[in-house]
Amino acid sequence: MIRKFKFEDLDIVMKIWLETNIKAHNFISSSYWQGNYEIVKEMLPNSEILVYEDNNTIQGFIGLMENYIAGIFINANNQSQGIGKSLLDHVKENHSELYLQVYKKNVGAVKFYLRESFAVAKEQNDENTGEVEIIMNWTKI
Repeated sequence: MIRKFKFEDLDIVMKIWLETNIKAHNFISSSYWQGNYEIVKEMLPNSEILVYEDNNTIQGFIGLMENYIAGIFINANNQSQGIGKSLLDHVKENHSELYLQVYKKNVGAVKFYLRESFAVAKEQNDENTGEVEIIMNWTKI
């Protein structure tokens, strides 16, 4: 079930955020993600967050700021089971266009978004990490 984030979800959502970022971005020091943890924890409740819950357990979430997808984060034990696609499809129903940034070295995520009809708009360097990011767009047909 997909539902809106509730403040009491914050700790589990942040645990998923940290673990997923460290695993998906092994080319960036884990200290970078740990160092941003408190900032994200403070900002997250001000964003639009949808969680995917099964048997009263949050398995993943998607974060939005208007048409910008800040990220899709799925618990390591639940990845590649269609949860990310379900969250993305849910968001697509309510938007005519979306965009996001993804690290070029996060090959799995890049493939996922290409498969989900996102197109590469441009590449740029992330000043914080020095890594190349790909800006991707999606428009409802």
